[in-house]
Amino acid sequence: MVLVSYFNDLRDRGREISEAVLDGALLRLRPVLMTAATTVLGLLPLLVARGIGAEVQRPLASVVIFGLTTSTMLTLFVIPAVYSWIEGYSEKRRKI
Repeated sequence: MVLVSYFNDLRDRGREISEAVLDGALLRLRPVLMTAATTVLGLLPLLVARGIGAEVQRPLASVVIFGLTTSTMLTLFVIPAVYSWIEGYSEKRRKI
């Protein structure tokens, strides 16, 4: 959501679609990666735990780590591609 709203802000400032997507994705890259990395690093002890209650903690940690990794990759690669595809299509329709 934050990424798409920043793309829209850049588009409102007069940037082209590809330029807005590239600049917006590069600017938001560090915060997205840092948030995901700190969460994954915080959950690693739960993933490797062997003590009492580990049979409950380990599956939970693995699901959260996998989900966070997947959503981070979607945020960094799929959302910019889909945004530029949809905006390019709607811009072509407006010109017709």
